[in-house]
This record gives sequence, C-alpha cells and structure tokens, in this order.
Amino acid sequence: MGKEAKINTKEKIILGIDPGTNIMGYGLILVKGNMFQILQYGVIHLKKYSDHALKLKKIYERVSHIIEEFGPDAVALEAPFYGQNVQSMLKLGRAQGVAMAAALAREIPITEYSPKKVKQSVTGNGNASKEQVAEMLKTLLTLKEIPKLLDATDALAVAVCHHFHEGRLQSSGRKEGWKSFLAENPDRIKK
Repeated sequence: MGKEAKINTKEKIILGIDPGTNIMGYGLILVKGNMFQILQYGVIHLKKYSDHALKLKKIYERVSHIIEEFGPDAVALEAPFYGQNVQSMLKLGRAQGVAMAAALAREIPITEYSPKKVKQSVTGNGNASKEQVAEMLKTLLTLKEIPKLLDATDALAVAVCHHFHEGRLQSSGRKEGWKSFLAENPDRIKK
C-alpha cells in the first residue's frame, strides 16, 4: 500500500518495538479511525549471537527491513526500565538506540513510552502483568491466539499505546484513549 492510499483514507501504520538484546519484539498495526488491524508481529531472536556489536547490527538490519517492507508512519518504542544491573541497562539502551536509528535514518518519527504507560493504555492498569496485556490485546486486536513469546504482544501494546496517546495529542476537542475506545466500541470487548 503506497503512501498516497494511506493519506487519502486517513490510515496509519504504527510499528511498535519492545527492545531487547536477546529477544526483541515488534508489532505493526494499521489504524483506521478507532479500528485496528494487525499487519505483522513477531520477535527477533538474538541469543545465538555472542558478540554484542553483532546483535546491534542484526537489530538495525531487521528493523530496517521491517520499515522498508511496511513503510510505517510512526515508530513507538518501550523505554528501558531502570534496574539494578547497569551493564544490562546499557546494552538494552544500545539496542533501543539502534532500533531508533533505523527509523530516524528514514525520517520516521519516533516516540518512547514507559512500560507503565503502555500497560495503563492497553489494560487500564499500569501494574498489569505481561499476560494481562496479552489477553487484552487478544480481545482488542482479535488475535486468534497469544504468541508463546510475549515480547511480540508487548510490541503490539506499544503500537496501540502510541495510537491512543497520539490521538489525545492531536485531538480537536475530542478525547482519545482507552476510555474513549471502550465507549465507542462496546461490541469489540468480550464480557
């Protein structure tokens, strides 16, 4: 689908990324108003590479390939959370930076969201578990099944979070977000 078709029908493709140095999740959604369609999601396996520089190269190549294939309008990334291990934090930050560079090299806008904000946007609870996020996405995005590796659903959650928050920022008097989605789409939520 070319850029012209997306502009004329107000469609937007968002690439969500859950950075990692062993497993990096990615998810692409097509947004039409408040309707979502999954284009692709999955993980990039990096454990097999022992050299950190090679992992970074593979992240850049794979993210670049995804961007070339789908032409996202925006890239949203989950920001690294601050843990005790400084070395792990540094490696995770590098992985995120390389993914960002792949988008920036193609002049695609990027946005970061904290893990808590992503969970809050998708489930209404900033302390939700990965499993709760995955279950909500199963309903919201009509997934047939939840992937074995939840890094993929985490990445989809980042893309959905971006849509909700971008709408709130660009709204013309109308509030966007989770509560708005629920009010406008009661038939999409299983009870």
